[in-house]
Amino acid sequence: MDEIEEFDPFEGMSDDELDALLDVGGVPGTVAGVAAEVGAMPIGDVPEGFRSGFVALVGRPNAGKSTLLNACMGSKVAITSPVAQTTRRRLRAVVNRDDCQLVIVDTPGLHKPKDGLGAQLNKTALAEIADVDVVAFLVDASAPFGRGDAWVAEHVAKSRAKKVLVLTKADRANPEVLTAQLEAAHALVDFDDEIVTSATEGFNVDGFVDVVAALLPEGPRWFPTGMATDESDEMTVAEFVREKVLLRTKEEVPHAVGVMCDSIERPRKGLLRVRATIYVEREGQKGILIGRRGEMVKRIGTDARADLERIFGCQVYLELGVKVKPNWRESEREIRAFGYAAEDE
Repeated sequence: MDEIEEFDPFEGMSDDELDALLDVGGVPGTVAGVAAEVGAMPIGDVPEGFRSGFVALVGRPNAGKSTLLNACMGSKVAITSPVAQTTRRRLRAVVNRDDCQLVIVDTPGLHKPKDGLGAQLNKTALAEIADVDVVAFLVDASAPFGRGDAWVAEHVAKSRAKKVLVLTKADRANPEVLTAQLEAAHALVDFDDEIVTSATEGFNVDGFVDVVAALLPEGPRWFPTGMATDESDEMTVAEFVREKVLLRTKEEVPHAVGVMCDSIERPRKGLLRVRATIYVEREGQKGILIGRRGEMVKRIGTDARADLERIFGCQVYLELGVKVKPNWRESEREIRAFGYAAEDE
């Protein structure tokens, strides 16, 4: 097993907050309940036996949650990078089939928090375990089953939702490791089903949807078939800019980066004018992001614009600025302003 330090993401939380997150004695969130929360209403007629519901992807950082979500969608809707804590917000993506509608909920990786931001990310992920129809516990098949995985498994086990074990990155693991991962996970959780996947290779992605759909209750279609995610245009801009920062920079910079979309305008048909600001915590980090003669921020803008033009289906003019906001990761107000705070119950 890997040596991951024990941690308690509940530290500092009130009894009421703990009850709201992990009260397994109550009834978990239903499809109708969660749909009502996001303002969804039953849409149109569906065939007999149609299934619908919410499935949360949970696991350690870099377990492959966002990569699997993108593979299920058939296009990139969630940002990805090798950097831990890339996912900072809950993202709902809708998978539509003739016989079912899955709302896949991508969550931040559960980890030992080092600052206020990390604590908020844990709260966001833990809240989903008690508020969906199916919990998909993702375990990286290419790495040993560690104490961090065991901690996540402990709380997955307490959920009254249906449970699916998903071994990811199967293309990087040998059969012996896969077997060991299965045994370790089964020793901690009574799963309703399990599946081995490789999202990057497209292996068993459809199979994952089949497994989850079979565990969902019968119900209506809650979201329009043309809806991909519940992400606002502003948050989409901020997230894809942040992804390019993560991919272009190293060391201290990625974790200190927050992005805000300042404005989106349509001056004419076929053109989107976007302004966004990249925030860091120190002047040295600002210098790295701007780069010599502004070359780094230009590359980030070029990279982000390509994705935004694909997403919005039009030409995008992207203007980026870089500012310093000291110690913003320790400020609940700033974390909330960036959209990274756990949602209130």
